[in-house]
Amino acid sequence: MKDHPVLRFGAGLADSRESWAVSSSEVVHSTGRVIFVRRDQVVPPAGGEPFVRDVVVHPGAVGVVALDSQNRMLLVRQYRHPVGYRLLEPPAGLLDVAGEDYRIGAERELWEEAATKAADWRVLVDAFTSPGLTNEAVRIFLARDLSEATETYDRLHEEADMETVWAPLVDVVGAALAGDLHNPILVMGSLAAWTALNGPGFDSLRPADAPWPAKD
Repeated sequence: MKDHPVLRFGAGLADSRESWAVSSSEVVHSTGRVIFVRRDQVVPPAGGEPFVRDVVVHPGAVGVVALDSQNRMLLVRQYRHPVGYRLLEPPAGLLDVAGEDYRIGAERELWEEAATKAADWRVLVDAFTSPGLTNEAVRIFLARDLSEATETYDRLHEEADMETVWAPLVDVVGAALAGDLHNPILVMGSLAAWTALNGPGFDSLRPADAPWPAKD
């Protein structure tokens, strides 16, 4: 009897890369900091009517779901001026260092924001944050086997008074489903971690250096 290959969890479901023609493109606004706005004249296939789309060009970001041996999740409480909230969030940050490896960026954010290191790294989930508006892509890592960093980072601005909070993963998931927690990396990351923990297991997750087609 011929053996059948074991399908991975979620096999057969995948987004497809596609790029419609652009007849013109111009930068209509640049902040000189993190983002700029590009205006594209898009030409759909099969002779459709061209249309204009403004794209917020973003360097991308990484986030870290750090779990201790009791499956408590490491969070920071940070003020976010655009929404007028102090949010509970996982350590996260921009991919604003040219050529930096994604995992190294995640390690840096975990150290800078929570003075924590991790020995076990895996890719938890990849996502576009708002694909109708921006090309921002985020990779969320799972970090375990945690330890306290011996050196700390001098935080500035919104990060200067960040509070560190440890919460059981089940409580983070419950609070997200109740509508009490809003940070998208927290919501996506905690739900993905809970699904892996109670489904195929953390060993089923991709390695930390897995390809990231949305950014590679």
